[in-house]
Amino acid sequence: MYKDLVTDVFFDLDHTLWDFEKNSALTFAKIFEESGLEVDLDRFLEIYAPINLAYWKLYREEKISKPDLRYARLRNTFDRLSMLVDDEIINTLSVQYIEHLSTFNHLVPNTLAILDYLQPNYRLHIITNGFQEVQRKKLENASIAKYFEHVIDSETAGVKKPNPYIFDFSLEQAAVAPEKAIMIGDSLEADVLGARAVGLHTLHYNAHNDPSHEHGEIIDDLIEIKAYL
Repeated sequence: MYKDLVTDVFFDLDHTLWDFEKNSALTFAKIFEESGLEVDLDRFLEIYAPINLAYWKLYREEKISKPDLRYARLRNTFDRLSMLVDDEIINTLSVQYIEHLSTFNHLVPNTLAILDYLQPNYRLHIITNGFQEVQRKKLENASIAKYFEHVIDSETAGVKKPNPYIFDFSLEQAAVAPEKAIMIGDSLEADVLGARAVGLHTLHYNAHNDPSHEHGEIIDDLIEIKAYL
């Protein structure tokens, strides 16, 4: 569908290529064990996952700061679990979480297959809202940094997806017109609507079982990208 139109492919990273849920679970298991904190990990993750997504939405909307995000998502989760964990421990855990997260390198199924398929014919790039000091380590440790010409993070751009500026900035960095580029990501709001607002084509990788919508094509597996590119 886009084979004759597109020269550049922009990917989101977390939840799209890098398996955030699996790597995050392994990170929490590690830091809880090291801290001696007895936590029902499955129950913790069940509560943490939607809380984390909600706080990331607030962070994207500039309603909370990075330190607030890191602290509040843990405080809120422990409170929901009725666990008495003091602020000093939560702050220590939040630092350890960031330190260890990028050391795990599980990828979303078919990531390598689709990157190998695309690289000979397209220029590949990353646009991510993740923290600058972590995202590049994720790419390196997962051995996928070599696929991407540009890695644009929100801290470098100064704004977060879906702000139009981060897409305009990314297009400028890659020296490509929006009609020649496509954005592929898991977030309807941040990746799809944000990119479409500045004229990029989009594919919504439906990692969260979002309901159907009319904002462009939806895929459930990265390998489906082959039908479009």
